[in-house]
Amino acid sequence: MLKIGITGGIGSGKTTVCKIFSHLGVPVYYADIAARNLMSSDDELILKLKKELGEKIYDEFNLLNRKVFAEIIFNDLDAYKKANSLIHPVVKKDFENWIIKNDSAPYVIEEAAILFESGANKNMDYVITISAPEETRFKRVMLRDGLSEDFVKKISKNQMAEKEKIKLSDFEIINDDQQLLIPQVLDLHNRFLSLPQNKK
Repeated sequence: MLKIGITGGIGSGKTTVCKIFSHLGVPVYYADIAARNLMSSDDELILKLKKELGEKIYDEFNLLNRKVFAEIIFNDLDAYKKANSLIHPVVKKDFENWIIKNDSAPYVIEEAAILFESGANKNMDYVITISAPEETRFKRVMLRDGLSEDFVKKISKNQMAEKEKIKLSDFEIINDDQQLLIPQVLDLHNRFLSLPQNKK
């Protein structure tokens, strides 16, 4: 089966694009959601994160305090790197187990904001970057999550620049006010279905 990676800057519309693929019957693994779930369910990972970032990132029920966690990692580059070095291997293993459960599909998708930064792109057959103007992306996130522009910019600074993602990708889906998403997704979907199921 083909493994397709989908990435893009914050607010680019990765989830929206993945929902279209999902409606077409394509299994989608949301790496960021999986990471959050594993950070509240994997006991070994929880212990390691507490040791590196402090007990305060979890509440009394060992559930991740996302606000505290975000404030720490997006204001401290070393903390950001340490957290990712602990989380990424666990997510990678979880994704591999997820693939086994979906091995009848002609192709699957892994959606991840930091696909390249984490090295997950190396395990993909093809990578799609979702692009959109920076101002549009930031406004989407501010409206969606109620975050300040300064905080959205801090998050964005920890991600690879969009132009670099595009350069490293096999395909680009443009999600602005001019381009329609569905035709772009359908074009890639049909292309993936026509490809050999084992590129690597």
